[in-house]
Amino acid sequence: MKILVILSSPHKKGSSNLLADNFIRGAREAGHEVSVFDVAHGDFSPCMGCDYCGMSGPCCIKDDMTELREKILNTDMMVFVTPLYYFGFSAQLKNVIDRFYSFNGKLTQRGLKTALIVAAWDSNDWTMKDIKAHYETLCNYLNFKDMGQILGTGCGMPSMTARTEFPKKAYELGKSL
Repeated sequence: MKILVILSSPHKKGSSNLLADNFIRGAREAGHEVSVFDVAHGDFSPCMGCDYCGMSGPCCIKDDMTELREKILNTDMMVFVTPLYYFGFSAQLKNVIDRFYSFNGKLTQRGLKTALIVAAWDSNDWTMKDIKAHYETLCNYLNFKDMGQILGTGCGMPSMTARTEFPKKAYELGKSL
């Protein structure tokens, strides 16, 4: 299976990327082809809502979304990786998700497998409620098949994250595919 891991943390050595690294290791050990696209360090403008694309492209904005769109349409699975920012996706990932509009129909037809990997400092039982709901709504709307979620609480810094069960869970998710 071809898996595209979409990183979205401004911190290249941050906790969400640490979890992603463990997922990637497990997925590669299971024999999957894994590629990574870092949207936090790319050139992505926000959707202008102009409807130039008519939900089927092309988008009038010429930036790194053109390349990412092709990668998404040629993969079997997408993994969204994000730090938890005010109980939702990072702005960098949300920006990319909003740009899905330009190929909404094609994306929905693909029936892609997806997974969500999140790292949060907070450990309250309600911490992941909203991002989980948002992700599951995306899955319903875009006909994605959720293959798993790693909702890493208590993962504020990589040193904290390494002491939790979440790196192992991320590895096991990748290995289980």
